[in-house]
Amino acid sequence: MHGWLAPLLAPLVALQEARGRLFLWVPVLLALGVGTWFALPWEPGLGLYGAVVGLIGALVLVRLFGPELSAPPAVAAACILLGFLAAGVRAHLVAAPVLDFRYYGPIEGRIVEIDRSQGDDLRLTLDRVVLERMDPDETPARVRVSLHGGTPDLAVEPGLTVGLTGHLTAPPGPSEPGGFDFRRAAFFDRLGAVGYATAPALALAPAEPGAQRINRLRADLSAAVMARIPGQAGAFASGAVTGDRSGISQATVQDLRNSNLSHLLAISGMNMAFITGFVFAALRYGLALVPPLALRVNTKKVAAVVALAVAGFYLALSGSNVATERAFVMVAVMLVAVLADRRALSLRTVAIAGVLLLLLQPESLLSPGFQMSFAATIALIAAFAALDRGILRERVPRWAMPLFTLVLSSVVAGLVTAPFGAAHFNRFTDYGLMANLMTVPAMGMFIMPGSVIAALLWPIGLEGVGLWMMGFGSQWILAVAAWVAGLNGSVTGIPAPDWQVLPLMTLGALWALLWQGRARALGAAPLVLGLVLWGLSVRPPVLVSGDGILVGMMGPQGRALSAPKGARFVASSWLQDDGDLIDQEGAAARPGFAGPPGERRFRLGALSAVQLKGKGAADRLAAACASADVVILAARAPQTPPGCTVIDADMLRGTGTLAIWPTADGLRLVATDAARRFWTGPGPKPELTDRLAALGRQ
Repeated sequence: MHGWLAPLLAPLVALQEARGRLFLWVPVLLALGVGTWFALPWEPGLGLYGAVVGLIGALVLVRLFGPELSAPPAVAAACILLGFLAAGVRAHLVAAPVLDFRYYGPIEGRIVEIDRSQGDDLRLTLDRVVLERMDPDETPARVRVSLHGGTPDLAVEPGLTVGLTGHLTAPPGPSEPGGFDFRRAAFFDRLGAVGYATAPALALAPAEPGAQRINRLRADLSAAVMARIPGQAGAFASGAVTGDRSGISQATVQDLRNSNLSHLLAISGMNMAFITGFVFAALRYGLALVPPLALRVNTKKVAAVVALAVAGFYLALSGSNVATERAFVMVAVMLVAVLADRRALSLRTVAIAGVLLLLLQPESLLSPGFQMSFAATIALIAAFAALDRGILRERVPRWAMPLFTLVLSSVVAGLVTAPFGAAHFNRFTDYGLMANLMTVPAMGMFIMPGSVIAALLWPIGLEGVGLWMMGFGSQWILAVAAWVAGLNGSVTGIPAPDWQVLPLMTLGALWALLWQGRARALGAAPLVLGLVLWGLSVRPPVLVSGDGILVGMMGPQGRALSAPKGARFVASSWLQDDGDLIDQEGAAARPGFAGPPGERRFRLGALSAVQLKGKGAADRLAAACASADVVILAARAPQTPPGCTVIDADMLRGTGTLAIWPTADGLRLVATDAARRFWTGPGPKPELTDRLAALGRQ
């Protein structure tokens, strides 16, 4: 290879030389395809999927029969297309009816999950749903109902069929353009409606024999743990071990969040690793104490088989949510590697887990848990592999290894997950590293081993030792969480970045970690660019809720809200995305709005604006138009006065939350519900899109 072709073919040659490590890029390429599918503003049709399948087939032929240098690019393109196809197939497989109107009336269903809402109310997820006067083919597969009236005379348990009277609506969309889309998450959970009931639920039929067996076992174990370990310590122990968090109060949840310890409740990689690691080590070294067995049996492989079985049971017991499934896949791959006499923990192992998850559950790519756990795992493996050649082998004494490992793993995991946590949750826990160093050992030394010991000794009535270990560890963790959360400056708010920031930073970090040679330094460019773009991200100056009830205007002190009450979830989401730690009442007290509650006046750049709501709001439209340039009406406008820019309830029903940007030419309006996907329903009608554009030109 020479002449003018050399520079053109150099990248292909570099790929050819790196083929031994290119498998590590397969999940990254799959993720690019999955992310492209989710980013589309319209739902792909069968024609596009057929074209994708055809292209994959053509690329396979190129890989098999084409020039050797063309193989890596062909495989890369096929992986991207395969990720795109996997997301589309998954969406079609889980598609279920979504409620398209406000329902009030009888609700009947079987309890499949019990947890708590943000308001600390008991919340039931029901399947086998029956709604009055609704065709079964149009009835949601699952609904979630918060019990505002409690359940004073009913012992709720999985499998129980209940009846209640309540309100249901479709799962809410994002609170602003680009915000977290609960509808999308609900769609992949086959959750077609959410709501509440003020009257108590009634039992209609007991749980069928054998039905919901695992869920009922989880509920029984959770109740037994909380009965023996009183207070929030028992609720925490139950949540960390069984996944049942229905007994944990919102105050405890908030302390855990503000101290960066909420991950201890997520049954994910660390919890799964602790419990399977304890079983593996106890069995392997226990069998080694029996010479006749140790000399005739490969105790390492026996321990791996039993630990894999325990991991599978733990997956089922904990509810098989996405985080737990991700953790199980990674643990299973590692244990199978042990059985195959391969290295258990390596980047290739993580890549296999990523491939399986992205093909089976492509939607998990968008979840914070997926992103943070894989980021932490990859960084930890890379860090310890680098140190293994130097510091760990020569400079750290054996007695200091546990402490060194704890500190290093906490620092590395904290550094790589911090951008994801800040982007998704808009907060940085200033003392999170300290809190984790103080509590993670309690999970590995007391709670998880205690749960195994209690389970093994429960049949003979000696479970007290294990329960004491669980209770002690839980009390310590909750005490640390409350102390750290109460420190001044324990939480710093971080504004939400633009959509391209996390992908840029992630790809840059992956390039730096996975590529070999000097070219890995190129990963710094997208990392720095992502940080710069994050710093340049600008929050919407004005936000209008999808019902017109709430308006938020950015001011010198932060976002001011038009009302101290109402639209609580939307208000908290706006403030959280602003990186603002104030509550709704405090934001409503900021300067920016004037006038009575039903007629709030404010400025939109050089334009005057007014928000009308409450009784008779539509009747005041003409008067408001005479004194303001823009009117936001939380009702249907009977007729728009000439020369007046009106944003009414009809428009907002089609657009969702509106973000408004004053410009030199007028206003730029960005709709939240602009996409047309499975989970959004039809997007704004063409005439509504034209109307938005016309309003921006006024």
